[in-house]
This record gives sequence, C-alpha cells and structure tokens, in this order.
Amino acid sequence: MNIESFLTAAVIAGMPLLFATLGGIMSEKVGHLNLGVEGMMVMGAVMGFITSVQTQNPYLALLSAMAAGGVGALIYAVLTISLRANQVVTGLALTIFGTGFTNFVGQSFVGQIVPESVKTFFAPIAIPVLSNIPIIGGAFFNQSLFVYLGYGIAVILMLYYVVTKVGLNARMIGENPGAADAAGIPVALYKYINIVLGGMLCGLSGAFLSLVYVPSWQQNITAGKGWIAVALVIFIGWNPVKAIFGAILFGALDILGLRLQAAGIQINQYFVDMLPYLMTIIFLVIGSIRTGGASKGPKALGEAYFREDR
Repeated sequence: MNIESFLTAAVIAGMPLLFATLGGIMSEKVGHLNLGVEGMMVMGAVMGFITSVQTQNPYLALLSAMAAGGVGALIYAVLTISLRANQVVTGLALTIFGTGFTNFVGQSFVGQIVPESVKTFFAPIAIPVLSNIPIIGGAFFNQSLFVYLGYGIAVILMLYYVVTKVGLNARMIGENPGAADAAGIPVALYKYINIVLGGMLCGLSGAFLSLVYVPSWQQNITAGKGWIAVALVIFIGWNPVKAIFGAILFGALDILGLRLQAAGIQINQYFVDMLPYLMTIIFLVIGSIRTGGASKGPKALGEAYFREDR
C-alpha cells in the first residue's frame, strides 16, 4: 500500500470532519452543546450541491451551503438562548429536521453530478516547495482550495481563542456566563454569533462532501459523520489545530478497508466500517476520564443562562 497515496486520501476523507469539528468547537466554547451538527452538515450539502448545479458557480455554492448551515444554527440558537430550550433535545430535533428537509429538496437531484466547472475549481493545487517534501508533501500540500481553507480556518480559530479579546470573551462565556455578563460582555450576542458561525462551518463540511468528496448527490451523504465530529471535539480537547490531525486520523479509518482490500489483504468490510464509530466510543470514554485542565470542556457547557438567575 502506497503510504503517500493513503495519506492523501485520508486528508480528503478527514476534511468534512475538520469543518464540522471546528463548527462544534465554536458552539461549545460559548457553552452550547449542539448535537445538530449532522443536520447542519446535510443541509449545507444539499443546498451547496443544488446551487452548484443551477448556477455552476463554486462561490455561490459555498455561500449557499454556509447560509443553510447558518440558518439551522440560528434556529438552534433562538430556541436554546432566547427560549432556554433543552440543548440536547433541540440539537437532536435539528438533526431530524435537517435530514427531512434534505430528503425533501434533494430527491429530484439524486444521481446528478457536480458541474465540470465546479470540479475544476476544486481540483488539486500544488504548493511550491512544500508539495515536494517526501511522503507528506503531496498528501498535505497538493490538495484543493477547500482543503487549504480548512487548514486556514483551524489556525485562525486557534489565534481567535488565544490572542484576541473577542475570542477570550467567548471562552469566558463558556466558563462562567454570569461573570462575563457582570463584566459587561453581551453574553447573548456572543452566543448567537459564535453558534451561527459554527453552523456555517458545518454547512461547509457538508458542501465538501457533495462538491468534492463524492461529488454527486445521494441520500444520507453524511453517513453519521456529524456524530463523529461531536465526539472528535472532546477527543482533541477543544483545540482547533489538533482538530486537523484528529480529523485526518478518522479519515484514515474511514478509508482503511478499501485500501487494505486494494492491497490484497482480506478483512471483513463490516468490521472496518465499524472502526470509526468504535474509536468514537473509545475516545469519548478517554475524554470523560481525563483530568488535565486543558482537556476539560467549558464549565458552563450545556447550561442555559438567564441573567435574572444570577
């Protein structure tokens, strides 16, 4: 099995998980556990695909996918922030809604493929010098613009939470919204903005699936990847840069079976298909027993905030 080829495929397979994980981090950093990641992904996937078919414009396709994910996140935000609905139930309802919405609007597009102009736009582009590094160069630096966008957003988010005032405010809200409110930070506004931006990243995740990874329309295109992303947020300790490597690891697990069979190694395909979900369970257990401060999630995660309760 060619290692460079395997790594290249793993990076591509991991990109949907990266965008979705980053979206989950943005929501959880302000104290909201959004289990609707799968729903926002599939909404972004269908709207991005439909827009690409109708307009043959990759920019509009991406904007449409982001808008779809953002609308889904906005629905979640209104219910959990303004109406203080249960976050877990609301997230699950968003996933159910997103799946139903996608099946309804996407049924007439099943089997259609992405226009050639959009495929060309997302064709691999080699970065000079870096792409020539043995083994990892071609895997990491001879990819589409979409992949480079994922790298960039992860780094930007890391800087956002570490060195910017607004990022530190967002983290404070996730730790203690009452204290943040007392310090004059507009808690509800921060929550809305971060949750909606996180939803837009989940929409991009779905767009990567339907525009680059597949690239055609089929039902259940996300195949549970949103749930893996929810667990991946915990595994990488809410660290955006670590999300890059965590996503690639799960991407490698996702394609492992096909690669082993191509190399002539016989292995039960059902067992291989189970591996990403088995690892998800293992990582959730690991995440629940870690005691290091940096590995812990926001203290107010999952707790509704109402300033009159202070």
